[in-house]
Amino acid sequence: MLNSIFSGIFDAGFTNVISIQDFLLCVGCSLAIGFVLAFMFMFRSRYTKSFVATLALLPAVVCVVIMMVNGNIGTGVAVAGAFSLVRFRSAPGTAREIGAIFLAMGAGLVAGMGYLAYAAIFTLLIGGAGMIYTAVDFGGSRGSLNKTLMVTIPENLDYTDIFSDIFTRRTKACELVKVKTTNMGSMFRLTYDITLKSAADEKAMIDELRCRNGNLEISVSSHGLSSVEL
Repeated sequence: MLNSIFSGIFDAGFTNVISIQDFLLCVGCSLAIGFVLAFMFMFRSRYTKSFVATLALLPAVVCVVIMMVNGNIGTGVAVAGAFSLVRFRSAPGTAREIGAIFLAMGAGLVAGMGYLAYAAIFTLLIGGAGMIYTAVDFGGSRGSLNKTLMVTIPENLDYTDIFSDIFTRRTKACELVKVKTTNMGSMFRLTYDITLKSAADEKAMIDELRCRNGNLEISVSSHGLSSVEL
């Protein structure tokens, strides 16, 4: 009688109805997994309250969706399309945030299929590996020297080799990746991908560039992150 209450009104006679006990067990396990994932994400990282709260709930949401699909191919395609729409309604986050979201969705998917032990093992292994990488600063020593440099120069300067000597002294590698006119064509904005020889070279390089470009705008950001251009 209890299970019939939770049967779908469109269920066919051959449809397997998930018992309320199994439903609560899977959702409860997913909530516990989400809490663990949120705690692991907060380890030595910047985060917002809304993001970690969402991360804690995401495995349970995915788990319920997978349980409701329950082998229905048409519903599965519709769910995949609905999840794809979320991408266009949310701003992209950092690589670590995107990885955490994929991890939470993967754990929820496994739990929704009923493999609760595998979901727990998957969470502990992948989440633990992420915490270890964060603790040892995996990839951080060299990555911190990779920068995106933006320099504004007057239009009468030849940008081809104007900073070559500075880059030779201060960087291991340098590549001009973008040239853009600005201020109604009276200036050029140059974008470089650079690798500094040491962190101490950053300010010295900026000071030398300021003397060369007439103290116009210069910005340095982490590799792949550039200032918002208006």
